[in-house]
Amino acid sequence: MERLKILVVDDESRMRKLVRDFLVKDGYDVLEAGDGEEALEIFFGQKDIALVVLDVMMPKLDGWQVCREVRALSKVPIIMLTARSDERDELQGFQMGVDEYISKPFSPKILVARIEAILRRTNQLAADAVLSCGGIRIDKAAHQVMIDGRNVDLSYKEFELLVYFVENKGIALSREKILNNVWNYDYFGDARTIDTHVKKLRSKMGEKGEMIKTIWGMGYKLEEVL
Repeated sequence: MERLKILVVDDESRMRKLVRDFLVKDGYDVLEAGDGEEALEIFFGQKDIALVVLDVMMPKLDGWQVCREVRALSKVPIIMLTARSDERDELQGFQMGVDEYISKPFSPKILVARIEAILRRTNQLAADAVLSCGGIRIDKAAHQVMIDGRNVDLSYKEFELLVYFVENKGIALSREKILNNVWNYDYFGDARTIDTHVKKLRSKMGEKGEMIKTIWGMGYKLEEVL
C-alpha cells in the first residue's frame, strides 16, 4: 500500500523531528514546515497530503490562519497542537473544522494513535469496514449501527465504544484500557465517565445491551450471545 503523507507544521525543529521520527517508524512519509507560509506552500503544492499536524503559535501565519486557508478548499484531517489548554481555543478549533486538539506536552505515541484513528475514520487506512456480532452490525465507513435489522442512533463516543467492544469481544477490558483506546489519550479525569457512556449505550442497544457485562472492580467485557 502507498505510504500516506503527513504534513507536520511547527516552528520548533526539535518538536518536528520528534513527531517525524515516530511517524516514519510507523510507515508514514513526513513533510515538514517551520512556519505558516511554508505550510501552505507545501500543502497546496503536494495535493495528496493525508493529514496535517498543525501548531497554533507560529511566525508569519499562525495555526488558525493556516487552518482557515486549508479549510476553505480542503477537508483534509487537521490535528492542532497548542501550548495552551484554553477551552475557548479548543472550541474555536472545532468550530473551524479541526479534527483533534492536543495540548503540549504530549506523548508522541498518543499522537500517532490519534492520527491512525482519524485516518481509519476517514477511510484512508485499511480496516475491517463492517463488523458483526450477535445480531449487531457495524458499518464503520458509514458510521452506522444496525441491531437485528433496526438502525440505532449513537453518539460519536458511543459508536467508538461499541466498535472497541466488538473488536475485543470476549476480552476483559479495564476502564483505563478503554479510556486510552477509545478516547485515544491518557485520561486524568474521573474514570466513571466510562460507566456513564456504557449505561447510555446499553440503553440504546435494547436487549442486546446485556451483551456488555460488568466486571466489578475492573471494567467491562462484551460476550456474544450464542
